[in-house]
Amino acid sequence: MGERLLSTAMSPLRFSHRPITILPCNRSNFPFLNANLQPLRYGFDRILSLRRSICAKAVMSEVESKKEYLRIGADSTGSIPSDQLLEIVQAAAKTGAEVVMDAVNKPRNINYKGFTDLVTDTDKKSELAILDVVRKNFPDHLVLGEEGGFTGDPSSDYLWCIDPLDGTTNFTHSYASFAVSVAILFRGKPAASTVVEFVGGPMCWSTRTYTAAVGKGAYANGQKLSVTDTDKVEQSLLVTGYGYDRDDSWATNMELFKEFTGISRGVRRLGAASVDFCHVALGIVEAYWEYRLRPWDNAAGVLIVEEAGGLVSRTDGEKYCVFDRSVLASNGALHDKLLEKIGPATEKLKNKGVDFSLWYKPEAYKTDF
Repeated sequence: MGERLLSTAMSPLRFSHRPITILPCNRSNFPFLNANLQPLRYGFDRILSLRRSICAKAVMSEVESKKEYLRIGADSTGSIPSDQLLEIVQAAAKTGAEVVMDAVNKPRNINYKGFTDLVTDTDKKSELAILDVVRKNFPDHLVLGEEGGFTGDPSSDYLWCIDPLDGTTNFTHSYASFAVSVAILFRGKPAASTVVEFVGGPMCWSTRTYTAAVGKGAYANGQKLSVTDTDKVEQSLLVTGYGYDRDDSWATNMELFKEFTGISRGVRRLGAASVDFCHVALGIVEAYWEYRLRPWDNAAGVLIVEEAGGLVSRTDGEKYCVFDRSVLASNGALHDKLLEKIGPATEKLKNKGVDFSLWYKPEAYKTDF
């Protein structure tokens, strides 16, 4: 038995061109074996550790290669430096957040855009405040706001995507989470973004501000962000979301919700896409996916995830842009494992004729994709 154990353990390694003589397996000949003929944590464990390290580096190399292939951040910021863009993005988001904070403990004036899709006076006031900052600094830029639609010059290389109050239903119920989300695109790709998340609850509201500029990293309240390195679904906490339309995409995502709930540590539905992205970047969840998002829902958050070291794609695994109708954002290490279930579900939707073409993209707006 001792000879078989030693031969099996050492066979993958070649120490010499000469044949290896197998000695009787006893403690005098092999002091690194204990009385039960088991290897002590010395030689063999170091070999196994080395192998695991090599495999991990190979996996990370593959992930990094995929990140580069799927990169969504802008290749350039044009004539305006990224630091300058980020400065104005932050100022705009902060101004909108001040409007929301002023209203957060006051009665709401609620209207309906759909059967359950709410809009408040605060949404509109926040967007106007954000637009005022943008227009004062970049009057010739194109703007897409959730409430006001497109304004400005469609031939501009720059497009602002504004969600003045992401998670309006949560806001009306004083339920965290909700946020103000502002991003600027250069030729269709995110260049700088800010999300101001409202945390706490009634009478104790505070904010957490996430920022990112292409190639400069992502931060929360000034501290650098990094996604988790978890590579097992069963050790992951996941997030998803649902639109207001009870359509095929909604039904498919309900099935994915149930499936992932059964094999992960849990799936959460918070109700504010920009916050969901930021929680991936913050490292408190491993991944987030959703169908039917609009550009103002995701333009800021996807850049924050990418700059925190994460990976963003469509739910079919293909390269993503902010005008796509589906998104999967993860820590990167988990991405392919999630796609094993989300990808086929997306293909079934396509086969049913569900539209996955780009939307909310002005025809005259120039892009680099």
